[in-house]
Amino acid sequence: MITASAKKRENIAEYLLYMWQIEDIIRAYGLDIDKIQQNLIDQYRDIDDSQRKQIRGWYESLIDMMRRESKEKSGHLQLNINTLDDLTRLHRRLLNDPKYASYAAQYYNTLPLIVELRAKAGDNKKDELETCFDALYGMLMLRLQKKEVSEETAAATRQISKFLALLASYYKKDYNNELDAD
Repeated sequence: MITASAKKRENIAEYLLYMWQIEDIIRAYGLDIDKIQQNLIDQYRDIDDSQRKQIRGWYESLIDMMRRESKEKSGHLQLNINTLDDLTRLHRRLLNDPKYASYAAQYYNTLPLIVELRAKAGDNKKDELETCFDALYGMLMLRLQKKEVSEETAAATRQISKFLALLASYYKKDYNNELDAD
């Protein structure tokens, strides 16, 4: 909750990846709030009981949403889908505005990687940004598992990350009503 709030304000791309990870963590604990309390919440040493209670409430609300949305086994919560949709709308807006030619250039540098990833996954129905986030999340999972990654995959991930970082910076500007001032 604390980390999510900070990430949402500062870097929407990191926020979305963090929330996908939280979804998977909740699933790993079988949507059991007591296990999450014991293994996660109680591990925070620098928070008081009031904050601990707020964090528990946050996890409980996510668990409730996952159950109501039938996301117990897989998929993303609607709030995360909405965030991705917001990013997609901004992405399209930036691509259609000649004022943001450098953004378009970054996108077109990344597009061949997106096409390749979609072809490998056999899923051309996914939005391009979702494909990018899937790639970064997959890389995160590989690193957490300490699995080896080819240089080609690492280079592709760096390019996708660079592109999403630029989109995230525009998102922050847009959120703060500073985008049109560019």
